[in-house]
Amino acid sequence: MKKRLDRVVDQVKRVVIGKEPALRMSLCCLIAKGHLLIEDLPGMGKTTLARTLAKVLGMDVRRIQFTSDLLPADILGCSIFDKQSQQFVFRPGPIFGQMVLADEINRAPPKTQSALLEAMEEGQASIDGTTYAMPHPFFVIATQNPHHLVGTYPLPESQLDRFLIRIDLGFPDRETEREMLTGVNRRDLINDLEPAMSPADLSAMQEEAAKVHVSQALTNYLLDLVNHSRCMADGGSGLSPRAGMFLCRASQAWAFMEGREMVMPEDVQAVFPGVAIHRLRSGTVASGMAMVEQILKAVPVP
Repeated sequence: MKKRLDRVVDQVKRVVIGKEPALRMSLCCLIAKGHLLIEDLPGMGKTTLARTLAKVLGMDVRRIQFTSDLLPADILGCSIFDKQSQQFVFRPGPIFGQMVLADEINRAPPKTQSALLEAMEEGQASIDGTTYAMPHPFFVIATQNPHHLVGTYPLPESQLDRFLIRIDLGFPDRETEREMLTGVNRRDLINDLEPAMSPADLSAMQEEAAKVHVSQALTNYLLDLVNHSRCMADGGSGLSPRAGMFLCRASQAWAFMEGREMVMPEDVQAVFPGVAIHRLRSGTVASGMAMVEQILKAVPVP
């Protein structure tokens, strides 16, 4: 399994260069059966990373470009009257894909954003009184621009809590950017990539990761981290029970990627920023990261 994961990383690194930590965190999120939120300035490679992951993992990908005039029916689909059969026929929307790329999700108003809530949480969508199951596996990779940019609508807490992990890419270093300037267009390379695994392989990895042992001491450590976040004056209401479960799953996935059969404290510490930062009411990424570091320092390591 580890060799297959390394092959996935090598394939993605051909397109997305200089971002291996973000790439590994993205894979951790998918192995933990979670949805991924990528937040950064325009032009940082958010969409390129999402498209590359979908290609390398061999998934059916559907892209939704979120705009201010996008409607929930544009995402979920709708029933259209068929003259031949004299009945309404449901036409599924782009959400019915194994991997859904929600590009610039915070450019759409909250009503449209909420169209994703049921699908992300329960793996189904209720439309016109009928419930339709999502394909398996099902992931949402959403990109969003920082809140201070023009034309954005902040994601509500209920929406943010559906995302297991949030990452940012940041500016590349000088040598990486030099390679980007002098080399070929990175997006042109995506078409040349070959799938390094199948959706069935990913499902098998998810099952193996879920079997990674979590000791009672590590469970108490997880609970201490979550409870400490709820006691912070500037952290809002703190991390939800869903966040605690996500933290456990992400820790198992990270330990699995590292080739371990049990979760260690360093696995929890590696994924905690990605799981917690978008759930704490911090205002900015820098202040959110400061709160995350404060929590990790305050809670004793078993």
